[in-house]
Amino acid sequence: MSSSTFLVFEDRPSDSPYVERVWRSRSTRAGRFLSVAASHCELVITSHRGETRVTLRGPETKVSFAECPADAEWLGIRFALGSFLPSHPARTLLDRNDVELPATSRSFWFQGSAWEPPDFENAESFVAQLVGAGLLVRDTAVSAALRGDRAALSRRTAQRRFLQATGMTHRAHRRIERARRATDLLRRGVSIQDAVHQAGYFDQAHLTRSLRSLIGETPGQVVRHEQQLSFLYKTDLDRRI
Repeated sequence: MSSSTFLVFEDRPSDSPYVERVWRSRSTRAGRFLSVAASHCELVITSHRGETRVTLRGPETKVSFAECPADAEWLGIRFALGSFLPSHPARTLLDRNDVELPATSRSFWFQGSAWEPPDFENAESFVAQLVGAGLLVRDTAVSAALRGDRAALSRRTAQRRFLQATGMTHRAHRRIERARRATDLLRRGVSIQDAVHQAGYFDQAHLTRSLRSLIGETPGQVVRHEQQLSFLYKTDLDRRI
């Protein structure tokens, strides 16, 4: 483990069409980390010194710094792109405009009802309850746009629905996913020049500008693991975005 690493992550994919990934994390010490750009909304449960916090987080279109305490634990449900909470549209949560929900260790309050906090294993059951109550919905036009299928909708309509469901444009989403993909490649030992080509950048300067803006580090700093980054995971390099 790098000396800069104080957040330990574990994650798994999901078979729910409403969920991108379920993750959990713990901190080995207090520290400041880079919260990197991300396209998805999340529900995050924080446990620290007997207190529980439940937070709705939106997409992040730029990098920012965040602080975390020692000996804390987190559980995150990262919603699939196009899944959103009508009561808290993605655009209202954008760039760390988080919403804290009233919570205890046994329940939290959301949209007039008490909910039992999910865990790493039963996250999909919890999400299914949200869907059944009409509190989480999914716009299939976003999935179609990600697949490159534009036959059913005009370009303008597809762009409008993508923005409405995700809080960002399709172009902004592509920029973020490309930067996250390049970061993953570099951290797995791929050379900078190979990362340029595999992630679809014009040249190294293009890669550097993107990573500075969206990840907060240059390619060299990413390779050296100079700073703790927020949750990242391996992406499908062949997926169309």
